[in-house]
Amino acid sequence: MSNKKYFIIDFDSTFTQVEALDILGEISLEGNQERDERLQKIKDVTDLGMEGKVSFRESLVLRIELLGANRQHLEKLVPALKSKVSKSFKRNKDFLKNYADNIYIISNGFKDFIVPIVTDYGIKAKNVFANTFEFDTNGNIVGFDTDNVLSSNNGKGKVIKKLKLTGDVSVIGDGYTDYEIKKDGFANKFYAFTENIAREKITAIADHITPSLDEFLYHNKMNTAISYPKNRIKVLLLENVHEGAVKILKEEGYEVETYGAALDEDELIEKIKDVSIIGLRSKTQLTKKVLENADRLLVIGAFCIGTNQIDLETATKKGIAVFNAPFSNTRSVVELAIAQIVLLMRNLPDKMMLMHQGKWDKSAVNSFEIRGKKLGIIGYGNIGSQLSILAEGMGLDVYYYDLVDKLSLGNATQCASLDELLEVSDVISIHVDGRPDNKNIIGEEEFKKMKDGVIFINLGRGFVVDIPALSKYLKNGKIRGSAVDVFPKEPKSNQDPFESELIGMPNTILTPHIGGSTLEAQVNIGQFVPNQMIDYINTGSTTNSVNFPAVRLPEFKNAHRLMHIHQNESGVLAKINSVLAACEVNVVGQYLKTNESIGYMITDINKKYNKELIKKLKEISGTIWFRVLY
Repeated sequence: MSNKKYFIIDFDSTFTQVEALDILGEISLEGNQERDERLQKIKDVTDLGMEGKVSFRESLVLRIELLGANRQHLEKLVPALKSKVSKSFKRNKDFLKNYADNIYIISNGFKDFIVPIVTDYGIKAKNVFANTFEFDTNGNIVGFDTDNVLSSNNGKGKVIKKLKLTGDVSVIGDGYTDYEIKKDGFANKFYAFTENIAREKITAIADHITPSLDEFLYHNKMNTAISYPKNRIKVLLLENVHEGAVKILKEEGYEVETYGAALDEDELIEKIKDVSIIGLRSKTQLTKKVLENADRLLVIGAFCIGTNQIDLETATKKGIAVFNAPFSNTRSVVELAIAQIVLLMRNLPDKMMLMHQGKWDKSAVNSFEIRGKKLGIIGYGNIGSQLSILAEGMGLDVYYYDLVDKLSLGNATQCASLDELLEVSDVISIHVDGRPDNKNIIGEEEFKKMKDGVIFINLGRGFVVDIPALSKYLKNGKIRGSAVDVFPKEPKSNQDPFESELIGMPNTILTPHIGGSTLEAQVNIGQFVPNQMIDYINTGSTTNSVNFPAVRLPEFKNAHRLMHIHQNESGVLAKINSVLAACEVNVVGQYLKTNESIGYMITDINKKYNKELIKKLKEISGTIWFRVLY
């Protein structure tokens, strides 16, 4: 047998993301009163044909009758299909051009719309085998060429038989008619293409499931547009990360596993071994021990503001980029703080509880407006500064304290010390980050310095407040009311019990770490964090990384991009360029940024390089991580 390779590729739902006749129906039936009903019938008949439950010719006759289409509709169909070419086929245009003589499009669809699409990708029109429409004198589609073998069952196999291909024949498709080519002995392997649709009955009988053309090429050790198929990159999302994030990552082609709760250290060590991307919220602790067992991990996404649950030092040393969502839920946290200030100043938590007990306590005692009261904000970052603006708009006099000298917004007054803020404020709201130095920054001594009858709010971090001290001063009335959303110890999931000394305290609002838990915030986070991680994987950009030097990079055409992460020590750049020169590689772009611990270098080179180059770059002293992006 010849060693020549041939590739038989289906068109509908393989070369394109859609079934062409479904899209033709959307065009031809526009304005038709029975449009939705007919479109559903077309889809149902298509699925039955693809699964081999009805004869292909029968399904074709039924679909054409339902379409009611003509030549004008076909003219609109072609540009619509051009925008729906499968992403992995677009990425691998070079493969399609380079193997054009050996690629055949064999489809039960129609040449009228297939040829204009595939020839844009270098595929030869003479290598397209498909049905042809028949028209009446008014240009209406009234049928198809019934003498064409592709209009009947097993037509694809009959076409290949006539081609007399001698060599290794691979079939890539999503339907039963594609499988029949292999079944009838006209191909060596059938690859079930699942990028656009996965049919269980088809994947069950396939030689190999290929979620993308990248996977097919990788499996066959052929040149690809990317270094590693995305369907082989495993993603683990914990703690009920928003479904929008799951959708984005799945659409990108990753293998995504979700888990509703946090995992403890031992569970994480086991789960993370073959994971390349992990997404988490605030409860999961990525400790040094966990990260040391994460040999495939490339990137961490914190679907929240803080990153204190991640050992950033270890992540950086291992060349793992970390991204978070520093702005996405800011508004949600601020609105909750404003609401809590109003509720606590009016003593409403206690009054609401009495109402649920059937007690009527109509009184203005200990009930105040917030206008004219002094709000002290500890931590004037993204949340603290926005709270400042909204609070001032509601009539509060704002004071703030931050370790870093920050410009005040509006009429806010900066305090020279924490003590000054504690002594002046009627309401105190804390919004500091999770650095270890902030542990118990509000404790016994700080509570003593506050005004009698102060309102205290913590929407920042659980460990920054001494809870026993807060409980003590709520009981004796020094603190007139409190709202706490974050706790030193929190349940891992909604099924675990919550325990705290603050349960049952007077005029106290306890909430389950929901400061940023609004639909709007979760949607924003669910879009922002995955897109940052995807941008890093695809282009190497680290603009919003917590621990990597900031590098913003566009995708580079007609080149390979090499990413080299190394210890920040002198001479590495020279060593890298020495290797590139020795391997006679042409550099078309180079970017280097460093921080106190690592150097991050991106090199774009022309397409000609060998495995020896990769080996030598990995062997450079100080290398932490190296990979070919594309």
